[in-house]
Amino acid sequence: MTTATLASAQTAGYTNFIRQFQTSTAVQWDATVAASGVQLSPLPVGAGGSRFELWTVLSLPLTSYLLDTSYVGAYIPVAVVTLHSQDPYGPILRTRADHPFSVDVAVSGLLSGLTDPAASKSVNLYRYVQSYGTGGTGVNLDRSQAALLTQASITQNSTQTLSYALTSIPGADRTKVRGEERFAVFSLADYQAPAAQIASFYIQIWPVADGTLAGLSQGQLIRFAMPQISVTLNDLYPNSTTYVQTYRGNPQLGMVGKTVPGSILVLNESLPQSRVLTLKGYDAVFDSEGLWTMELLTLTPFGIDRLAYVSFNLDRIIKVNSNLTTIE
Repeated sequence: MTTATLASAQTAGYTNFIRQFQTSTAVQWDATVAASGVQLSPLPVGAGGSRFELWTVLSLPLTSYLLDTSYVGAYIPVAVVTLHSQDPYGPILRTRADHPFSVDVAVSGLLSGLTDPAASKSVNLYRYVQSYGTGGTGVNLDRSQAALLTQASITQNSTQTLSYALTSIPGADRTKVRGEERFAVFSLADYQAPAAQIASFYIQIWPVADGTLAGLSQGQLIRFAMPQISVTLNDLYPNSTTYVQTYRGNPQLGMVGKTVPGSILVLNESLPQSRVLTLKGYDAVFDSEGLWTMELLTLTPFGIDRLAYVSFNLDRIIKVNSNLTTIE
């Protein structure tokens, strides 16, 4: 019997299971597992080896995700692929299109004897990229359609780290690409079994958010009540807090102002979101006349980004010019 170390979902709403597939007999067995730990496999590893798949299932909406695969054989090397990003989200690794990520590839159990089978001496590392398309989410994705970007042969037991400043998912607007990058280690084919994936891991790439403030124009003079503002938000990062703030003076990055009532939108999702908000009746946040700036900000694991801003002049003081005369 073999053991399987889990690296699956840590968040409520997910159910995890391992699927074992016997290469020589095509027998399949599923076993529900905890979010972490070690467990004996339900079936012994067959003569042709066994493939293990780690799945997590989101209950609402009902969605299945293949997190990792591993192939175990009599003399097949062991490989572990681990990806890292600046987003600590657990169930499915993710990052944003304008941020870096890295991958650790650890290979052990490689042999080097003259009589050792070729499949015990070398493995292949593949890097795949796949776009989800405009507005895509990756649900029911056919990963056989992924594009092979690079490949390399590994012949020594080692751990190597590969770092990438930006994703290579194709797209004309690099800030708006969405899809995934997958790194997989494959064994070589031999007389007992075909080439098999012994380890893999993927990271989802989500687009950079954008937004607009409509209802106020740059340099506008406000004499009476503040106008109704329409806030349009596109591709908000799944874990983000978006809000509108205002402060006295010209635009200044990093300024902390007063949050406009009704503008806070908190997301804790698995997919990017788009929204339209309407702001009205917020005059109380302006306590003096003069030049003001209104900003649309979004807070993500990567920091605070300004999506839009507008500056305007506020003059609500009513001035009365009159003459007083008397007849005596």
